[in-house]
Amino acid sequence: MSAVFDTLSVNLMVPTILFFILGLVAAAVKSDLSIPEGAAKFMSLYLLLAIGFKGGNSLAEHGLRGDLLVAIMAGLLLSFVIPFAAFWLLRVMTRLDAMNAAAVAGHYGSISIVTFVAASSLLELSGIAFDGYMVAVAAAMEVPAILSALWIAHRFSGDQAVGGVPARELFANGSVVLLCGAFVIGAVTQDKGMEMVAPFVVTPFTGILCLFLLDMGISAGRSLLNNRHLLNPGLFSFGLLMPITGALLGWVVGSVIGLQTGSLFLLIVLSASASYIAVPAAMRIALPKAESGIYLTLSLGVTFPFNITVGLPLYLWMAGMGS
Repeated sequence: MSAVFDTLSVNLMVPTILFFILGLVAAAVKSDLSIPEGAAKFMSLYLLLAIGFKGGNSLAEHGLRGDLLVAIMAGLLLSFVIPFAAFWLLRVMTRLDAMNAAAVAGHYGSISIVTFVAASSLLELSGIAFDGYMVAVAAAMEVPAILSALWIAHRFSGDQAVGGVPARELFANGSVVLLCGAFVIGAVTQDKGMEMVAPFVVTPFTGILCLFLLDMGISAGRSLLNNRHLLNPGLFSFGLLMPITGALLGWVVGSVIGLQTGSLFLLIVLSASASYIAVPAAMRIALPKAESGIYLTLSLGVTFPFNITVGLPLYLWMAGMGS
């Protein structure tokens, strides 16, 4: 057991995670530290472009193989199934009505691309290889959870006002478009393209990620402080238990399909994370009666900080055990 804690402590001592913790501390002491909105938007676009391009370039180096399709199918399966597990846990652990439970569940079946980027950076800093096509798996896991959440809401809430989300709202989401587009460009341009943009997408990546996670730490901390009245013990416990549940499901599926340590870790992270960008936008349209304060506070204020600070090193240890 001591070896486990030694591994976790070592993996916590990286700049990206420590800058996120600094953001949480700044929010807790009510510091006026902040990142301008325009700068935060630029950093998010940069990170999506960089991780997508590098993933596409890695795919070009290794070629299109059957394991890519297997991994994407595994990601789709997890994204469809995890909302049902989340819904069941919410009904057991909390007093949320079916509508709000379905909305929350959809967030946990989808993914946090920021958590994925932080996880990829942790692998690079640790010198652990992973398959570039995991970027495609991340993109594939954005949408299915929304469909599961809508089915759950329609089936269990008894509210006939449950609507659909236009296909454009699902597939034209800015983060999905940029991530997939950069992935394709990286794959098409291959080594020549990487040589041209490496000074932009490789060298400054970790520094920009540190600054971005500082901003996310501030946002997550303030969200938790401002909405803590919404979090009863059951909901708060769910926000900590559900990522571990998703991680275990990802670990099982990834181990079955034979993913190696780095890629298995990323699948675990994707399964454990919760969306706070794409799914909230979809839920506002499809489930307007659901309380946004509940699902945003859980995903951004509870699960995201847990995953970045404790989850990532824990999931990396799990991946090492499973491969």
